[in-house]
Order: sequence, then structure tokens, then C-alpha cells
Amino acid sequence: MVSFAAMNILVQFVHPHPRHSRVNRQLLQAISDLDDIVVNDLFERYPDFYIDVEREQEQLRAADLVVFQHPFYWYSAPAMLKQWLDVVFSYGFAFGSEGTALQGKRLLSAVTTGHGAEAYRPDGYDRFSMKELLRPFEQTAFHCGMIYEAPFVVHGARRLSDADLQHHGEAYRRLLLMHLKQNPAGNRHG
Repeated sequence: MVSFAAMNILVQFVHPHPRHSRVNRQLLQAISDLDDIVVNDLFERYPDFYIDVEREQEQLRAADLVVFQHPFYWYSAPAMLKQWLDVVFSYGFAFGSEGTALQGKRLLSAVTTGHGAEAYRPDGYDRFSMKELLRPFEQTAFHCGMIYEAPFVVHGARRLSDADLQHHGEAYRRLLLMHLKQNPAGNRHG
């Protein structure tokens, strides 16, 4: 019989205006009572964009799954996530011959979009699939020896009904619970 150790999930929440995002608030609410999940609100913690690199790297060392939860702005993430990546995923920590701190950890993009799913295809308004548009995050994971998980995407955020919001929140919760339950003891990283 395989025993299971708790998996630690670090949700890097990156939204400059969370009070205006019904979807992102719902997603956070859906996971708020789960053990072994740490939500790190980067805009709240670093309103001046001066990031405590040591603190952030320690949180990453303790995590098995890192989630980048953010709205999809201009085919990417809010600027805070880019700043965070630039200073925290540094040479010697995240990559390079001695930069092995993230190897084997998982990375999940949890994004919300303004456009519906139909916009994200070759004949759609945005011309590319979400898989294609999220490639920089996939490549970042690969470069750091991480495992990139299939993204969790909520499309058409501004047009969702309350029932749709509830459904997406439940799906997000189920996804993170699945990750919490699938980590066999001894496969901890850090």
C-alpha cells in the first residue's frame, strides 16, 4: 500500500484589481478552505513591485505544485508576474548548472479570459489557441526542469452567470484536490 504525504500547492495570485474580477474571486473562494494550499497575492504583497526574492524562493522550495492564477492580459500575464519571474527564477536557483531548486516541481497556469473559447483558434478573433499563447510559460517550466500541467482556463469571464461561476470554482477546486491527493510519499521536492 502506498502512503501519501501532503502536497504543498503555492498559488501565485496575480491580479491588479481583484475586487473587479468575479471569476478570480470565485476561484480563490473555492479553494480557500483547503489545507496545504498557500495563496500568495503578489499585488497585495508587493504594490511597489520590489519583491522579496529570498521569501519567494523559500515558498517555491516548499511547494510541489506552483499555480500562476491571473487574468490573460495582452496575450500574457499582468506585469507583476513577469517582474516576479525575472527576479525570482534566477540563475543558480531556477536554472543553470546549480539552479535545480525547481526541478521536478509542477507548474499550472490558471487563467481567465475576456473572450469566449471560440476566439482562441486559427479562425477566431485572437488567431491562436490558448495552448499556443501560453507557450512562454510552458517553456519557462521546461527550462527550469519543471513539469508543465495542462492549463486551467475560464473563458468569457465578463459574461458568466452565477451558475457558471460556481461551476468553474468547483472545477478548480476538484483540480487542485486531485493534485493534493496524487503525490506519493517520498516524491517531495525541495
